[in-house]
Amino acid sequence: MVAVSSPVQHALSPLARSAIDAERHVGAAGWDQAPRLFALVRTAGLLEREPQLAAELGSSDPDGFTAIEQEGMPHTSSLESLLGRLAWPPEVDGVALAVERIVVPPDAEQDLPADPDQATEVLAAHPARKDVRLLVAVLREGESICLLRQRDHDNDDDVAVGKDLAPGLVHALAVTLQD
Repeated sequence: MVAVSSPVQHALSPLARSAIDAERHVGAAGWDQAPRLFALVRTAGLLEREPQLAAELGSSDPDGFTAIEQEGMPHTSSLESLLGRLAWPPEVDGVALAVERIVVPPDAEQDLPADPDQATEVLAAHPARKDVRLLVAVLREGESICLLRQRDHDNDDDVAVGKDLAPGLVHALAVTLQD
């Protein structure tokens, strides 16, 4: 993970700091990536369970969260189906998901072919399309944050941050954390 240290970041919540670090980690690998999933765990609890990670985590905030990438995520054409099968053990305090999407103006979605593959091709070829990467992070206790990066403004300083950027995905991730 890339740990960012600035006065602004220190004023953010532990979830926001973890989400920013995870988004920058994903961003460092470039574009055209499959979805990437992270378990969020309290750094203090992680170090208690895995003391050998102390050197790797360095001066991480013990009250903050460490994002642990879930390797080997199955490829699926339906993100909703994948999320519907996820469950997390109690040691996991939250979850983050990075996913790339194509955004088009609302009028571009009119008169699309009925076949989903053909509709995707039409939207992907639209001249006003925007490629975006969305990272959504949610905690068991309900806090959430969304980060949005555009391919044509691919700079760490140009990432939009909000709570309501992807309410459906926030809800779907929150459901994976329910007991």
